[in-house]
Amino acid sequence: MNTDDTADLKDEGTLVEHLTDLRKQLIKSAFVFLFFFIVVFSSINVWFPYVTRGNELIVLGPLEVVKLYMSISSTISLGLALPFLFHFMWQFIKPGLNTRESRFIGYYSPLMLVLFIIGIAFGYYVVNPLSYQFLINIGEVNFDVMVSAGEYIHFLIVTTVPLGLLFELPIIAMFLSAIGILTSEKMKNVRKWSYVILGVLSALMTPPDFVSQLLVLIPMILLYEISILIVIKLEKKQLLTE
Repeated sequence: MNTDDTADLKDEGTLVEHLTDLRKQLIKSAFVFLFFFIVVFSSINVWFPYVTRGNELIVLGPLEVVKLYMSISSTISLGLALPFLFHFMWQFIKPGLNTRESRFIGYYSPLMLVLFIIGIAFGYYVVNPLSYQFLINIGEVNFDVMVSAGEYIHFLIVTTVPLGLLFELPIIAMFLSAIGILTSEKMKNVRKWSYVILGVLSALMTPPDFVSQLLVLIPMILLYEISILIVIKLEKKQLLTE
């Protein structure tokens, strides 16, 4: 067997090992999600009144009840499983990372979860109730407003989950800075365009009312400015260590 054949066999073996490891991590992730889904779905009558906040909701048919329960249970289960999913995926990609990247992800993965939860809480306690009441008040001027349970849950999800993801902005900026892709000067130079992009995202991720969009846009701008400050501190720290 020549050298080329040996190299091909090694590459093939490495690929099989990677695929096997990926399959293992995906299976573990699926089991964790399924566990949380069973727990959440079986206890839905306990926590669901807290989700509806006492609002009078209607259902348009028996199948809507099933779709509603499945949708909200899946969303909550995914949120609860996120720390484990991050850990499993980190275990898979860890061998391919250098020491600096691996250390960064290991250190800041818990912080990513905290920021995600803060974003969800901000959406649940601030954006959702204010925007919901604002839209209901507008509708009651000319209509008898009846809100279906499915529409309410959809509205709740779109005013909470995207905010949890957007609150990850400082961590993303830190990671891109740590691997040398992003600098504070670049962030300052594109600040105006970044504000425009954040404005578009806030419009896409919230209901079509000015209040909700403003409630989302303001913290996003603050997070962007905080990200710049964090990147500046990281750059100063790197200069001192060099």
